[in-house]
Amino acid sequence: MSIRENFTLLSNNGKTKINCVTWKPENGKCKGVVQLIHGMIEYIDRYSEFAEFLTQNEFVVVGHDHLGHGKSIDSEEDYGFFDEERPSNVLIADIHNLKNKMQEEYKDVPYFLLGHSMGSYMLRKYIALYNRNVDGVIIMGTGFVAPKTTLSGMKFAKIIKKFKGSHHRSKTLENLTFGKSYNKFDKTGADVANSWLTKDQDIVKKYYSDPLCTFKFTVNGYLGLLEAVLFSCKLENVDRIPKNIPFFFVSGEDDPVGDFGKGVKKIYDMFNLTNHKDVTMKLYKNDRHEILHETDKEIVYKDILNWINSRAEK
Repeated sequence: MSIRENFTLLSNNGKTKINCVTWKPENGKCKGVVQLIHGMIEYIDRYSEFAEFLTQNEFVVVGHDHLGHGKSIDSEEDYGFFDEERPSNVLIADIHNLKNKMQEEYKDVPYFLLGHSMGSYMLRKYIALYNRNVDGVIIMGTGFVAPKTTLSGMKFAKIIKKFKGSHHRSKTLENLTFGKSYNKFDKTGADVANSWLTKDQDIVKKYYSDPLCTFKFTVNGYLGLLEAVLFSCKLENVDRIPKNIPFFFVSGEDDPVGDFGKGVKKIYDMFNLTNHKDVTMKLYKNDRHEILHETDKEIVYKDILNWINSRAEK
């Protein structure tokens, strides 16, 4: 078991308290810090088992609920809502605030960032904008979307926003976001054996029975997501990332977010094209979107730990 602590930080929106969690090794040792950045329509406590695994291996783990997620809300109307003027940049600033706090407390140990799904896009944007004092980055459950496609989605979202408002929850926008590549899977929780999330049916049942995983995103939330996707899928922004930062791309081979591996390979190739020195990729055969909750999660855990350990020792 680890020593778990909750605390809050003021969001960059200037008003909302961001829920944060640390997991610390019981023996007091710390080989490094791993900051977790969760995905869309979930919350940081879903990563507790993975965090416990890392603490057993003497890493301190920290994470927070994004604005509009988990306990980082001012009212229930704010689920799936980020910020009126700066939808993605506020989330990115909150990531940075937590990182600064932890690095002030843990000054002399390696620091790693892991982002999953929506969190992977936010992290890819973050590391291009705030790219100092990082010893490694793990990009999980990510993908590539052509900028023209993303711009079309943003244009449509802005039209809906104009007529319906930022808090509107659009079924059409949801269907466009979870489009063609998802069609081979169930997206509702009705067919747990064929869920796009994971092959672990108990996880699927728990997910779809959790109100913190089943609310509908607002137009504002989709705009924030699309902003991060647009930024992170441009080659010039990949080129902005320091070439000496190690990157580990991990994804399920059957993950529709990564277009069944093709999107992950596209991003991996972009990092190699821009001459990044240490870029590794692994696709897990038959695994779907949530590889930390997959039936072979122990293999994923060990692969990530081995990669972190090898970079922490350099």
